Amino acid sequence: MVVDEEIVMEKKEYKLSGMTCASCAMTVEMAVKDLETVEDVNVNLATERLSLVPKEGFDSQQVLDAVAEAGYQAEEKGKDRPSDVNEEAAIKAQELRKKKQELLILLLTTLPLLYISMGSMVGLPLPSFLDHMAHPLVFVLSQLVLTLPAVWIGRGFYQRGFRNLIKKHPNMDSLIAVGTSAAFFYSLYSVSQVFLGHHPFVHQLYFESVAVIITLILLGKYLESSAKGRTSQAIQSLLELVPSQATVIRYGEAVTIDTEDIRVGDIIRIKPGERMPVDGLVTEGQTFVDESMMTGESVPIEKKVGDTITSATINQNGSIDYQASRVGSDTTLAQIVRLVEEAQGSKAPIAALADKISLYFVPIVLSLATLSALGWYFLAGESLSFSLSIFIAVLVIACPCALGLATPTAIMVGTGKGAENGILIKSGQALEAAYQLDTIVLDKTGTITVGKPSLTDLVPLGAFNRSDLLQLIASAEQHSEHPLAQAILEAAEEEGLDLLPVSHFEAIVGRGLSAQVEGKQLLVGNESLMKEKNIDSSAFQEQLLELSKEGKTAMFVAIDGQLTGILAVTDEMKSSSLKAVQELQSMGLEVIMLTGDREETATAIAQKAGIQKVIAGVLPDGKAAAIKNLQEAGKKLAMVGDGINDAPALVQADVGIAIGSGADVAIESADVVLMHSDLQDVVKAIKLSQATIRNIKENLFWAFAYNTLGIPIAMGLLHLFGGPLLNPMLAGLAMSLSSVSVVVNALRLGRFKMKKYTEE
Repeated sequence: MVVDEEIVMEKKEYKLSGMTCASCAMTVEMAVKDLETVEDVNVNLATERLSLVPKEGFDSQQVLDAVAEAGYQAEEKGKDRPSDVNEEAAIKAQELRKKKQELLILLLTTLPLLYISMGSMVGLPLPSFLDHMAHPLVFVLSQLVLTLPAVWIGRGFYQRGFRNLIKKHPNMDSLIAVGTSAAFFYSLYSVSQVFLGHHPFVHQLYFESVAVIITLILLGKYLESSAKGRTSQAIQSLLELVPSQATVIRYGEAVTIDTEDIRVGDIIRIKPGERMPVDGLVTEGQTFVDESMMTGESVPIEKKVGDTITSATINQNGSIDYQASRVGSDTTLAQIVRLVEEAQGSKAPIAALADKISLYFVPIVLSLATLSALGWYFLAGESLSFSLSIFIAVLVIACPCALGLATPTAIMVGTGKGAENGILIKSGQALEAAYQLDTIVLDKTGTITVGKPSLTDLVPLGAFNRSDLLQLIASAEQHSEHPLAQAILEAAEEEGLDLLPVSHFEAIVGRGLSAQVEGKQLLVGNESLMKEKNIDSSAFQEQLLELSKEGKTAMFVAIDGQLTGILAVTDEMKSSSLKAVQELQSMGLEVIMLTGDREETATAIAQKAGIQKVIAGVLPDGKAAAIKNLQEAGKKLAMVGDGINDAPALVQADVGIAIGSGADVAIESADVVLMHSDLQDVVKAIKLSQATIRNIKENLFWAFAYNTLGIPIAMGLLHLFGGPLLNPMLAGLAMSLSSVSVVVNALRLGRFKMKKYTEE
């Protein structure tokens, strides 16, 4: 059988740098797609990753060369090389600091430039040596000097813009480059005329347009970079869960080695409080392990000989030995890291509408500017200065300042409003995606529920009242290491009960405990313990069945050989969860519960919360797969979770929403973080996204309307019929006013009322 080599060739992945917008990503994608040895290409702007499917004869160097020729840089990611997230984070932080320094320089030069060029127009006084009438040369040279830093700092626009223009892939950089270049060189021409004594040219300077455009665009890029999801930190948080060293039994002795040196078959010794370094099977000892970061189950799980151990889970009490079965990149945690990386890499960036339209807008504007200038020069017989003025006016008035500000300003205000109310929205992509949601998927533990067990039921039998029985049980449980004991002790503390002295305490593994309290022989445990001690528990069988249906963990209490009560412990639903679910459903959203917990427990909580659909008993990879299945069914969904086990699902979802009190990795993986840990904030976040996207659409409408009306006027349409001609300076002023109108409209979002939408 002949095997098609193209099918078996593995997907290649590259790290990109130098991209600033969605059109940059499209430029890189088109450049690589042109290669004959490449089958399919995907560029992810958010993660700065390029992935491709190669054909036969593929050479990685061709990709590197194609990306470099497009004006960007690429570096191949080795399959076996671990993600150096620390190095990447350091590089990004350094780049952000550099952008901040450049912005500071721009502000220190652009503001004085604006004052000098526009101050006299609004009645502001200028120093006598800058007076354009008395010292015209100083007036023009000072503006030139103050403009040069902006030109230098914004040189990337010219490098990328003209390169893409030459390659017939013009983008927003191209329009910025051509527009500001025209304004700059025309102003430079005016400076030369002032040198020659033609002083009226002091009114033909557009340096401030150059500096303002570059400053505003770079400000938007800085804000965009600083707001991007910190994906490397999410992966770093996962990797830090694995201990760097572990105790291994070698040749009969306990030795400490690096975790990366553990091999399959090694026996690992774990003490209380330590994390598991690798996956394996218990060979000796018994303990309880906190697996909440994997399963979402808040109650620690008992582990004895033969039970499985998962990497990064926490040993709560007791010492165990276990044999390593999966190490390195094969461990459960490593697979979760891989899931997060793959989900991040496969999530397509939401390109801004302005960038999409720029594919057509830019060449159209360039063509109109050129044609109108040539038309006035050759057909109308106007002078070169007149035609050049037309050319500059079209480019300046069409310069994408308002277009570029339309989205980021609304996002700035919207995300700021959210932050004021404890809703951290990490990107404009998250806002846009939240606007399109039709499904909300909720984790159970810590999201719908409180996240820790509490005593919910205590029914006494016989002569004991509830307080006396709780006092006896809590007194016995004070010596227990079982996690449920803490819930009972907290209940006794809340009721102000003093603990009594205990003797002859015995923990009965897997069944309960035995102790003497004030001379009474006390047994607390499950049905198996009662049967073992020949205690009839039939009096509470109905309650036991009812409590089990409610997803609660029930235990019997016996004193001196007689059944005296039944108690139950569970993870209670948050008081606000029901109203939040009802409000989400009233908004037309389908609500689904997705949890690693048992189906009985999940169903009981779902019924209380008013949720009809439940997906239970899933591990981290299952959660991400469940989200993917829902997406493939056509659903636009948000995942709301708080645990490490939710991280892959949070990234896979169209919008990942993390409960603020949850694990750091969940918070870092999510697009939205609810600092108040309240599901009502999910409603608020969606309402805010809807208001913000409406505002963005309004901004884009007015920005495009401005260009639609302004460009024909700049081309001289009114002048053709005897009307006025749009001076480039007025074009610059109109461009500035359009930007101001967009910003003012965005500021209206500050009045958005973050009321409690779930209040009746």
